[in-house]
Formats: sequence, C-alpha cells, structure tokens
Amino acid sequence: MDAPQYDLLVLGSGPGGQKAAIAAAKLGKRAAVVERREMVGGVCLNTGTIPSKTLREAVVYLTGLNMRETYGRNYRVKQDITITDLLSRLNHVIGRELEVVRDQLMRNRVDLLTGTARFVGPHEVEITSSDGSRSRATADKVVIATGTTPVRPDQVGFDDVRVVDSDGILHLTDVPRSMVVVGAGVIGIEYASIFAALGTRVTVVESHEGMLPFCDDEVVEALKYQLRDLSVQFRFGETVARVDADEHGTVTTLTSGKRIPAHTVMYSAGRQGATADLDLAAAGLETDSRGRLQVDKLFRTDVEHIYAVGDVIGFPALAATSMEQGRLATYHAFGEPVSSLLELQPIGIYTIPEISFCGHTEDELTRAAVPYEVGMARYRELARGQILGDSYGMLKLLVSTETRHLLGVHVFGTNATELVHIGQAVMTCGGTVDHLVDTVFNYPTLSEAYKVAALDVVNKLRAVSRFGG
Repeated sequence: MDAPQYDLLVLGSGPGGQKAAIAAAKLGKRAAVVERREMVGGVCLNTGTIPSKTLREAVVYLTGLNMRETYGRNYRVKQDITITDLLSRLNHVIGRELEVVRDQLMRNRVDLLTGTARFVGPHEVEITSSDGSRSRATADKVVIATGTTPVRPDQVGFDDVRVVDSDGILHLTDVPRSMVVVGAGVIGIEYASIFAALGTRVTVVESHEGMLPFCDDEVVEALKYQLRDLSVQFRFGETVARVDADEHGTVTTLTSGKRIPAHTVMYSAGRQGATADLDLAAAGLETDSRGRLQVDKLFRTDVEHIYAVGDVIGFPALAATSMEQGRLATYHAFGEPVSSLLELQPIGIYTIPEISFCGHTEDELTRAAVPYEVGMARYRELARGQILGDSYGMLKLLVSTETRHLLGVHVFGTNATELVHIGQAVMTCGGTVDHLVDTVFNYPTLSEAYKVAALDVVNKLRAVSRFGG
C-alpha cells in the first residue's frame, strides 16, 4: 500500500502537537498525528502536567491545608489519605481529558496514527505499532513535538519502587513517610510541596545554591518559608554521589559525605528531549547533548520544512507556551499571517502555595538600570484572603517610574496562576498602573489585590514627587 501523503505530519500528541495539527486542519490542510497508543495526549496528559496538578488539588482538598488557620493545625478532611484516594481522582481526570483530546482530533479530521515514528527521509517516516507492524507516511511539512523524558544518571539506582523519577512517582503504592527529592526545579519543588502537605518528611537536594532562579527572590523566599513550615529540609549546594535501596528504604549519599535515609527517593534533576528513536540523521537533523532541537524564532529547524515545538526545544517547557508554539509553527509553515503575544507569556508553578508571574523580575530591571517602583498587596489585608484562610499570599507589581506602565506582576498564594492573567492583560494592552487604580473590582475577591498594590505604587510615586520638589 502506498504511504499516505499529508500536508502536515506531527510527531507527538501533547499540547504543542495537538494545536499544530488542529491549526493545519482549520486551514483546510490534511494533517495527521503520530503517537504511541498508551501516550495519546503526550507527557502532559499521562505523566506530567495533568497528573501532577490533579494530585495537587486532591491533596490540598483532602488535607484541609487551607482551612487550618481557621480550624486548627490538625484539621483534615480525611485522616488517613491513601494512594488510592489520590489515584482515583487522577484516573478520572486523565480519562476525561483523553476523551477530549481524541474528540478534538476526530472533529477536525486529524488522523491519529498509532505507533512509534522514525524518519526514513526528510519528508517520510516509518511508524511501528505495538504489535510490530510497520507503515509509512509522507508529508510536505513536519512538526516534531515529542516532548521530553526524565534524566536517569548511572549513579542513581532506579528500581521504580523505592527510587523513582517524576514519571514513576505516579506508581507509588503508598504515601511514603519520608522522601528525598533530588532537584529543586519546577517539577521537584511541586512534588516536594505535594508530599510535604500529605505529612511526608521531605528533604530537597539541589546542586545550586538556591531554587527557581528565574522567579522573584522575595516570592522564592516566601515559598521556602512555607515549605519549611511543612517540615521540608533543604540541602543546597549538594550533589548526589549514589543512591542505595533495599526492601526497607533508601540511603542517599552526597558528595560531601552526608547520608540521608528515606523511604523513597524521587530524582528530578533534569529532562532530556525524547528524540533518540526518531533517527533524526535521516532527516538531516541533529540535537544538542540533552536531545533537544534548535529552532529559530519561527520554530523552524535547520531543515526548512521541519519545525519543532514544546519541551523538545527547551525552556520554558510549559504546556501553555507549547500550545502557542504549535499554532505559530503551523501558520508559518503554510504562509498564514499571524500575530502573537508570546513574549509576555505567564509562568505558572503549581507548588503549595502557587507561584505565577509575567514580565520582568526586580533583578532583571536592576541589572538593566530600569527605574521602577514596587506595589505590594498581601492576602491577609483582603477580606477574601481571610475567607479562604490564606494569610501568606501576596501580589507584587513592578511599575516604571517614568511611564507608569506595568513591567512585571508576581503572585504567590491561592489562585496565583489565575490572578496573574489580569496583570498580563493590562501589560499586553500597554496599560498603566492608573488603569488598575481606576478599575472597580468585585468585593470580596483576591483580584482586589491589584487595586491595593496599584494604590501602593501611586502613593509611593506621589511621595517621591512631593518630597523631591
């Protein structure tokens, strides 16, 4: 049988791949997605974003964490929380989202080719299904959206029972009493906060001297305080020499000689592009040392008709940005005019509590010698904050002292990943701090924090003007 010919062939069905294929279908192009049967929806749906965020919400609810200020530190919705409690919700959400993904592809007449793809030429791939059968497909344009896999160094003895990576953490059979998390990046800190909220004694080991270096320093310090309050210990500037495990538990030995016992170790110190099986050389492509592809600002690789989007191209490796990258890559591939506000993308970190920001940090503005003023609002000053039991949350605005435009918005606390979009919208529209001062917000809401922070900025600017003459 002749290989089917497509206008666009997408390798990978995660957020970037989905949006790339659907965008092509909307343009009247014939599109297909290649994905393994058990991984439809990609890492995002099966082992990454959706599972971790679902677990987080289940933990926050079942532990009653947000209500402890009102009902006491020992308050819990459920006293004995089991892995079954968590996974039942997780499996429900994944099942529903899988239906959504399949339905979207079907309604847009995007073919789903199940199997593992490898290039046999710049325009052709071979697809091997789970039963070993093989087929081929050709395409004028190709988008690589295969995502990433966890890095598994040799000195860590992964057994997928006691010593796991960020994929294997979803297959634990019980809630560990103690855990070592290696890596203080986004994934590591998210899971550290989730298990700490469950009552697990967590130790975070990180080779750098801090965590989340791209975030606002004040927000990071607030998060560390909250995690330490949940009994999380940090070992910064430390690297792992080896991990030993048996049926009783694990011992993590650091290069400094320290030894940390724990029931479970989760290694989360980096991810690698899932490109090893693609035979990229057959398409004229090569990757960096971490299996990632290099692209230009149009998400085009060194081969003109092949694009790459999502985690496989590196930072910021977020589902939201991957979706936009997929859309933009397809539009460019077929010459469709497009505009985007990708430069003002929000970053969301689903720790407990949440972190989200958009725009610049104080460090960036200081290094660039950009004069700015800070406006601060704390949740404890808001009626809604008291109702929610969130006394630690805060919202910070960074405002130009010359133009009064918003330069950055940083949120820490309940619904941070939702609230950030108000600031993002003002920034993308070129609004000033005065816009927020003059806006009426519902009461009582957390959104009022924008007005409180804006008034804080305006009052400071007024004081400078008055005192400076």
